[in-house]
Amino acid sequence: MTSRLLSGATGVLALADGTILQGIGVGAAGEAVGEVCFNTAMTGYQEILTDPSYMAQIVAFTFPHMGNVGANTDDIEQMSGAAETSARGAIFRDVPTPPANWRSETDFSTWMARRGVVGLAGVDTRALTRRIRENGMPHGVIAHNPKGEFDLEALVAQARAWTGLVGLDLAKDASCLQPFVYGEGLWSWPEGYAPPQEPPRYEVVALDYGVKRNILRALTSLGARVTVVPASTTAEEVLARNPDGILLSNGPGDPAATAAYAAPEIRKLVESGKPLFGICLGHQLLSLALGARTVKMEQGHHGANHPVKDLTTGKVEIVSMNHGFTVDRDSLPAPVMETHVSLFDGTNAGIALKDRPVFSVQHHPEASPGPTDSLYLFDRFARLMDEAR
Repeated sequence: MTSRLLSGATGVLALADGTILQGIGVGAAGEAVGEVCFNTAMTGYQEILTDPSYMAQIVAFTFPHMGNVGANTDDIEQMSGAAETSARGAIFRDVPTPPANWRSETDFSTWMARRGVVGLAGVDTRALTRRIRENGMPHGVIAHNPKGEFDLEALVAQARAWTGLVGLDLAKDASCLQPFVYGEGLWSWPEGYAPPQEPPRYEVVALDYGVKRNILRALTSLGARVTVVPASTTAEEVLARNPDGILLSNGPGDPAATAAYAAPEIRKLVESGKPLFGICLGHQLLSLALGARTVKMEQGHHGANHPVKDLTTGKVEIVSMNHGFTVDRDSLPAPVMETHVSLFDGTNAGIALKDRPVFSVQHHPEASPGPTDSLYLFDRFARLMDEAR
C-alpha cells in the first residue's frame, strides 16, 4: 500500500517486525536497507558515517545534537568516496544544526545529500536504543521522500527480505583495487596533516579490508612508509615487499566470511616472523587464523566511551569501538594470550602471541576519545619492528 503519513513526515524507518518510525527526512532522498545499530559518541559524526566498518548499517546517534561542526573533506575516513562502502543511513533525535566551526566547508545535511546518505530526524532515539539493547540490532529500511509518500508495506517487506551481515564478506568491496603508498601523517593545529618522514624509518604493508585514513596517518607519523594493498593480496606478495611490519586493517562484514580467503594468508604471515598488528576486523581475522571463533553480537559495540583494560599493564583506557561480531574468548587456543578485555561486558578486546611479534586489538587506537589513551599501541608496534631488526 502507498501511504502519505498524516503527520506530514518526510522520513521513515521501517523495521522487519513491522514497526514504523516517522519523522523528518534529512540528507539524501531515497531509501537504504541495513542493520540498525546505535552509536554513543557525542562528536565525530562525519568520521563515523565514513568509516567503512559501518558498511551496510544504519546508525542511530544517541547524542541528540549533531551537525554543529558541519562537514569537510579532511575528516572523511574511508579511502574511496563512495557512500556504498560506509554507513547507509543515519538517525537523529533533532534535525542537524547549522555549522559553527572554522573547519566547516558545508552543513551536515547538505554533505549527507551529496554523499547519498539517507537521514531521519525527529524520532525518539532513546526508545530505539533501548529496543536494540533488549532485542538486538534489527534489519530496517530508512527512507526519505520530500513529498511524504511511502509504500510502508513494501518497505517492511524489503527489511524482512534482507539477509543481514552474517555470512557476508564486505571487505572485498571496501578494499582498494591496487597497491598505493599513503603519504599523510596525523593532524596538528595549526599546521594540518604532517608530511611523511624522509627517509622512512619503517616499511609497513597494510592489508586493506576497509582501512581508515587515520590508522594510516598514525603509522606514517611513526616514521613508516605505508604501502596499502588489496584484501585479496597473498602472503607471498606481501612478503616480497620485505616489510618491517604488517597491518591487518579494520573493515566491515562477517569476519568468518572474509576469513575464508584471508585466514590462510594471515597464517603464513604469522609464520614468517614479521611483526604483525591487527585492528578491529583485522583482530578478528587474526584470531580466526590462529584457530579461534567469532560470534555475532546482539547489540555490538559502537561508540567513543568504551572502557577497555590492558591486562599487560593493568591500565584502563577509554576507546572507540565499532563492531557487531566478537572473538569468542573461550575459543582462544593455548599459544594465544588475551591482552585486552571490555569492561562493559567482559568480551575479548585484544590478543598477542607469546612466541611471535604478533598482536591485535578490537578497538580503534587511532581514534581519540581518551583522547590519546590507545596511541601507545602504535609505539608497541614500532618497538616490535625495532626488535625484529
